[in-house]
Amino acid sequence: MNNKIDRLKFAQFGNLELLAKQVVEGFITGLHKSPFHGFSVEFAEHRLYNPGESTRHIDWKLFGRSDKLFTKKYEEETNLRCQLVIDCSSSMFFPKDADITKFEYSVYAAASLIELLRKQRDAVGISLFSETLDVHTEAKSSPAHHRFLYHELERYLIQYQPDNKRKTNPESCLHTLAELCPKRSLIILFTDLLEDPKRIHNLMDALQHLRHNKHEVIIFHVTTQQYELDFDLEHRPHELIDMETGERITINPTELKSSYLKASNEFFQEVKLRCTNQRIDFVQAPIEAGIQLTLQEYLIKRQKLY
Repeated sequence: MNNKIDRLKFAQFGNLELLAKQVVEGFITGLHKSPFHGFSVEFAEHRLYNPGESTRHIDWKLFGRSDKLFTKKYEEETNLRCQLVIDCSSSMFFPKDADITKFEYSVYAAASLIELLRKQRDAVGISLFSETLDVHTEAKSSPAHHRFLYHELERYLIQYQPDNKRKTNPESCLHTLAELCPKRSLIILFTDLLEDPKRIHNLMDALQHLRHNKHEVIIFHVTTQQYELDFDLEHRPHELIDMETGERITINPTELKSSYLKASNEFFQEVKLRCTNQRIDFVQAPIEAGIQLTLQEYLIKRQKLY
């Protein structure tokens, strides 16, 4: 299945919802079995297992400690709550001359997840941030709410001006989100993590705040394979421009490639390791790979949760 975005088709549709439906329908068609498991439930208490009952809800960990069979009793059924969080700082609108930017990839992936969540009757909200939390909606599951989410994402796709310089402050925004989102939400964050390495502690503190508030977290590290991961530039002088500050520097990529790759790999490996320690899923998401990766990782996380 070709899971890459056809921007000409998007322009023809003029409708992000239609595009998301097309992507999700193609993705589901390629699965061997349905990924939808219905509703999630809130755990209430244990009770002794009665012979002849289904073994589905037996707590095997408790059996290993007590050598007795207990089943989990659930209080009420609820839907999954998912918050889709997108970094809207200027660096996310790179590369400007490519088929798709990091921000566009994130929006298309988020739109596809909205459609997938709609099919599962789950609640979904979006949060868009740069230096501040620019947009935040609570998670709902109504059709009118879904249309509003698509409208907000389309508005951000259209209104971006390359000359605007928007820095990022993920730490403050994630701390705010930790308090705004209801407990036990699934937070899916799209960001390029182009941070000052000295601020990694601040970023991890904010992520820890999300986990402390019982949120599950997936980070999609949105990058370009060619430019940012491989630093594959022609052997000639290049002028590099910081999209958030406008600062310019002229370099020869071959002179800096080895040191750049070493420094960037060390930084992102450190972030990944810290995320693993906090039980946060860290997914490398180069835009060239298409958005099927995003949908697969979401389903993997959902299966872990329920």
